Amino acid sequence: MHTGAINRSNLPQIRANLDDPETLEIAKAFGVPVIINSDIRDGSLRGCAADRGLPVLIYEAGEALRFDEVSIRAGLRGVLNVMRQIGMLPKLKNPKLVSPVIAKSTSWVRAPDSGIFSAKIALGKSVQKGQHLALISDPLGDEEEHVLAPFDGIVIGQNNLPLAHEGDALFNLGSFKSIPRAENLVENFAADHDDDPTPT
Repeated sequence: MHTGAINRSNLPQIRANLDDPETLEIAKAFGVPVIINSDIRDGSLRGCAADRGLPVLIYEAGEALRFDEVSIRAGLRGVLNVMRQIGMLPKLKNPKLVSPVIAKSTSWVRAPDSGIFSAKIALGKSVQKGQHLALISDPLGDEEEHVLAPFDGIVIGQNNLPLAHEGDALFNLGSFKSIPRAENLVENFAADHDDDPTPT
C-alpha cells in the first residue's frame, strides 16, 4: 500500500500482475474501480513474492504526506475484502460489490515547456483526445501553451505543483475499453466512500 509521490495524487487503484488468475481474483475482490496490469520488476518485493508463488497487489491512492479520507477508507475496506476472499474472515451476506474496469494501458502526459502549471481537469475525470488538460504559461502570462490529451481516458494520477519544467509528468491517463463506464464507476466509488465513514 502506498500513496502517489510527493506533490502527486493517485486515484485509488490496484496494480498487479493480472496474467496470474489468483492475483486477478483478489485484485477484483479488493473493490476499487480501476485495476492496472503491471509487470513484475526483477528485484522488487513483488518479484520476490511471485518467485515464492504468492500473489501480490499494490494499492495506490492519494498523495504522500497527506491524509485522504476516501483513499484511507477504500484501502481499509479493500484489505478486509481480500481477507474475506481468501478465507481469513467470514464473507458478508450482502456485500457492496464493485465491478472494476481494467486499464488497457497508462501513460503520463508531460509538460511541453516550463512555466506556471494550471490544471483544467480533475483526478478521476474522463478526457477526450485533443481535450485541453492544462495551461503552461510564462510568469507574465504573455505566452501560453496548451497541454492536450493524447487519447481518450481517465485521469488516474496528477501533478499538484503550480510550476512545471519541460518534461515533467503532469497527468497519468488510463485507457479503458469503455470510458463512460470507467468514469461512472469512479464517481460512484468516490460517493460511496465519501458518504460511509465506516468500512464494512
